[in-house]
Amino acid sequence: MGVTKEQLESTLTSNLNPQHLEVTDTSGGCGASFVIDIVSEQFEGKRLLERHRLVNAALVEEMKEIHALSIKKALTPQQWKQQQEESEKSKSAA
Repeated sequence: MGVTKEQLESTLTSNLNPQHLEVTDTSGGCGASFVIDIVSEQFEGKRLLERHRLVNAALVEEMKEIHALSIKKALTPQQWKQQQEESEKSKSAA
């Protein structure tokens, strides 16, 4: 049996304490491919590569069974807030 979306959410929550976490199983349910959006204070002061390494390190056991992991967003809370505000502005301007 492959890794579940819930397993990834649990592991990331306990290791990175995210303010926002979205895990999408893109494998059709077999647990081999996932896309992640994550917002964590632990990303403060870190470059994108370092943030991805933190996520991969948190998922070290799960990665043994995952074929593909795409970290779509790895943001700080401030960056997330800024993106949300920009999204709201563009919606209200449309």
